Amino acid sequence: MHHGRPRFTTPNEDRYLAVTAKRNRRSTASDLSRQLSSATGTTISRQTMYRNLEQIGLYARRPVRCIPLTANHCRLRLAWSREYALSTPQQWAYVMFSDVSRFSLQSDSRRTFIWRVLGTRYHQENIIERHRYGSAGVLVWGGIILCSRTDLHVQIGTMTSQIYRVIILEQHARLFRGAMGAQFVFMDDKARPHRANIVRECLQSEDITRMDWLAFSPDLTPVERVWDMLGRRVAARQPPPTCLPEFLSALLFEWRNNPQDQIDNLILSMPRRCMDCIALSERHTMY
Repeated sequence: MHHGRPRFTTPNEDRYLAVTAKRNRRSTASDLSRQLSSATGTTISRQTMYRNLEQIGLYARRPVRCIPLTANHCRLRLAWSREYALSTPQQWAYVMFSDVSRFSLQSDSRRTFIWRVLGTRYHQENIIERHRYGSAGVLVWGGIILCSRTDLHVQIGTMTSQIYRVIILEQHARLFRGAMGAQFVFMDDKARPHRANIVRECLQSEDITRMDWLAFSPDLTPVERVWDMLGRRVAARQPPPTCLPEFLSALLFEWRNNPQDQIDNLILSMPRRCMDCIALSERHTMY
């Protein structure tokens, strides 16, 4: 006895759909339905299209978005990962991962979906590469370290080298250096204000060791995931912030209340991040 919903497509048409969806993974269900109708004369609804593709193992999922990597980026990432792959959790515990990020009231809805097989999220064909240039918004700086974090600094206007020295280094990094001793390491990226002479002089005078964060490698610093967590927590607030003061208040509140154990788990993932980068030297890692 036949059970279940009757099929509206033949096995040959299902194979055609699978090939078409894999060839252009960003096709919508409506696109695929039109192509099927044009090729075979069979017309099915969007809901039937979703159901048929799921039955042959293809699901509509949001793609992973990553920054494009050049051959030189891959080479530098591999060298950096090899240098730090054997660092112990105890050594990573002394590293402060810091970064500047921009948040906007206008969220990126990311309505793009792709067709993929379960378990293949980080396969290269399922990744959309994008440059890290967003819309205008609020600029913030924060630092995370095992068992602690800095206050979130909201920057009104441009982050100059003078502001970076006076506020970020002298009011934040210096205090952690004093509390943790000479083993303390400060990690930041190579943005121009971070590499100015007055910044280097401050680091030297405070005896702060710096670790460079590789360009185009957000997967090699856990602070990027913390920004993602912060954005999701703010976006989930009910009611959502509707003006800039409410938005700033939400950012500060959610930064303070982000669970420390989640941040610690991200920091303790650094050995795995390095090993994954070595194993996938020319591709993005799952982090």
